[in-house]
Amino acid sequence: MPNTKSAAKKLRVIRRRTLRNKMLKSALRTTIKKYEKAIEAGASIEEIREKLRQALRALDKAVSKGILHKNTAARKKSRLAKRFNKLVS
Repeated sequence: MPNTKSAAKKLRVIRRRTLRNKMLKSALRTTIKKYEKAIEAGASIEEIREKLRQALRALDKAVSKGILHKNTAARKKSRLAKRFNKLVS
């Protein structure tokens, strides 16, 4: 339990930011899963390309908002692109 007003406010801010981060991280995972399901379902290349674009965009947004480290996002983007390139070729 916080002892001062400033500590109490800091606790409220932390809880609010934690909720926001959880929502954004969950949305990011959902976007990536949609891309992977499109591949597994054998969707058209154009549809898969669009899902990949959305996943890459979501990863970039997560980095800009401080949800993911930039190297983590780069690694994930590389793996997603690698899977798409293997599918296309």
